[in-house]
Amino acid sequence: MKYAQLGNSGIRVSRLCFGTLTMGPLQRALPPRQGADLLIAARDLGVNFLDTAQLYGTYEHIALALRSAPDYQVATKAYCYDEPTARQALDEALGKLRGAREKLGGARGKLAGAQGKLSMPRVALFLLHEMESIHTLRGHEDALSYLEKRRKAGDIGALGISTHHVAAVRAALDYDVVEVIHPIINLRGIGIVDGSRQDMEAALADAHAAGKGIYAMKALGGGHLCGGAQGAFDYIQGLPFVDSVAVGMQTLSEVRANAALFSGRQADEGDLAALRAQRRELLVQDWCEGCGRCVARCRFGAMGMEARRAAPNPEKCVLCGYCAGACPQFCIKVI
Repeated sequence: MKYAQLGNSGIRVSRLCFGTLTMGPLQRALPPRQGADLLIAARDLGVNFLDTAQLYGTYEHIALALRSAPDYQVATKAYCYDEPTARQALDEALGKLRGAREKLGGARGKLAGAQGKLSMPRVALFLLHEMESIHTLRGHEDALSYLEKRRKAGDIGALGISTHHVAAVRAALDYDVVEVIHPIINLRGIGIVDGSRQDMEAALADAHAAGKGIYAMKALGGGHLCGGAQGAFDYIQGLPFVDSVAVGMQTLSEVRANAALFSGRQADEGDLAALRAQRRELLVQDWCEGCGRCVARCRFGAMGMEARRAAPNPEKCVLCGYCAGACPQFCIKVI
């Protein structure tokens, strides 16, 4: 596995970051022990960095995994905007990741043999979730101020933001306290709200030159680029300003194949065959606003509207991903 420093944060991470959104209740809803086993398998292959959020519902999966892989660098995110909401979100993360106990019986495999309490003293990264511009950052300064106090107290390694907006990346340059940026960036520019792929590249290059750590999200465009995963990963790994890439993984084949690709090795053909055979479907998230742009974009008549929300027709959908490019809320994904 290849490793990099996250900008000037002093945090060393694997180039592949395990994105846990896809294993949680918002998508595949894997049982916590099953998700933990995947995290442990990834750690055995050199992955030392994982991404989650208060929203994802995966703290239990992670807490179980940390019993066997306590050296994971954990990044989490929350929609906190002032001191009380920041305190609640951080205390929840620390409490669940530090203090979770086996509630579901003996875990399997390596998890079953782990002994002792969770020793993780902090979260490596705490990010403000989905910042949009200088205005949203200004509106969250109370939260940032509180979180900076907790960083100095040792509860957080570094602070950052996640974003789908070029403007937020630019805004982060004005905040020394924001050491890490988690932006959307992929080969087709899917999900970038306020500009092109080239606009995002330029902003990220400037941020990295200023010492900000960059770990990318949605390198596969929310699943829409899975058919060309090699090209998508070649693109993202070729960006000199990207330190690490968060990739959602749900199966052992995905873990092994992605770990190989981010280690400079050829993935096992059996794992690649399993991924090609994996059945995928279009998911419309709950926050769909029913704007209808995806319906207009689809050339196959596979998108419609039901109860003021986008609704795909699986018999017509070819999983081309064009609908996701039209969605201003990035609520359409392939899972």
